Amino acid sequence: MPSTPVTRPILTRQQARDFYDRFGRRQDRQAFYERRAIDRLIELGEFDSAEAVVEFGCGTGVFAQRLMESELGSTATYAGFDLSETMIRLTRRRLVPFGARVSLTQTDGRPRIPLPPHSCDRFVSNYVFDLLPNRDITRTLEQAWKVLRPDGLLCLTSLTFGTNALSKLTIAAWLAVHSLKPSLVGGCRPIALTDYLGPASWKVLYSTTMVAYGVPSQVLVAQPRGHGQDQSGTHERFVPETVKGSGNEG
Repeated sequence: MPSTPVTRPILTRQQARDFYDRFGRRQDRQAFYERRAIDRLIELGEFDSAEAVVEFGCGTGVFAQRLMESELGSTATYAGFDLSETMIRLTRRRLVPFGARVSLTQTDGRPRIPLPPHSCDRFVSNYVFDLLPNRDITRTLEQAWKVLRPDGLLCLTSLTFGTNALSKLTIAAWLAVHSLKPSLVGGCRPIALTDYLGPASWKVLYSTTMVAYGVPSQVLVAQPRGHGQDQSGTHERFVPETVKGSGNEG
């Protein structure tokens, strides 16, 4: 069972779009507690060997820019998805130098990745699952399982539950605010990512909680199970055509 009750208030897709369209570049201010977890995700995600990366919720494009500039090979491709027009615009500006290797798509907020099966080897989502309703987390993971190659990696970070006195106090206060008005914390609430990964579909390779400035984040890397062996070697690599609009560590 997911650790967060389904009765906890969640922003609707339209509310989330409106919030992040307004919030824009200010999202980068959250880096003070996100950076350490994302650094670890990049370390564990073996992005230097990735050929095709998909990011669900590209935000302002800071993560994508870092990948393209210093982590990915010179021919690797990146496909970013976000429901916010503002976030797509900010990401597009950051990734202009990488031209045809990049594809950006503004979504309607539904958990759908319109890519061929087994077309990418990294599926990334940073601090996005924690604002989705439980059913959309499950559906997004189904989409990730579909588009990942058998040897691909699911790479996630999320706000999570506290592991020490300070982080538990932080999350208690966070949940109190979230219960009153979710938009005051960007719609995000703590979740345990491992609760959503069924063992029949996913093999968890790494999962830990990291605390920065009292805020706990979960870092998780997993591999899809159950992809047929006869499909290996026949993967259709995703090649962008255009930029589109519309463990515990303290």
